[in-house]
Amino acid sequence: EVQLVESGGGLVQPGGSLRLSCVASGFTFSVYAMQWVRQAPGKGLECVSGISSSGSSTDYTDSVKGRFTVSRDNAKNTLYLHLNSLKTEDTAMYYCAKGSGFRCTDPYFERGQGTQVTVSS
Repeated sequence: EVQLVESGGGLVQPGGSLRLSCVASGFTFSVYAMQWVRQAPGKGLECVSGISSSGSSTDYTDSVKGRFTVSRDNAKNTLYLHLNSLKTEDTAMYYCAKGSGFRCTDPYFERGQGTQVTVSS
């Protein structure tokens, strides 16, 4: 059974930073691309970032380029998302997802339960 467990969310002021983590189990993490997707209140799901199985290729949606960094540790079956220079519009539930590819245009297979990020002063 695929399990994806996110953590690291919270309340942060505009301009602040967070690091999200996702621990994966139930599949061979090192051979799959992974993605981070988010859902803001009242809006649909949006891919934020993707990373290839080796970590050598990444993709970001335009609104987070230069502010968010995706990485992974295949030895620990863990995916990360570093969020810097946070804006109120980054407020959303963030999910990690097992991807069919690393690009945000690639569909994903499953996603976790999510971790809430709230950016507010």
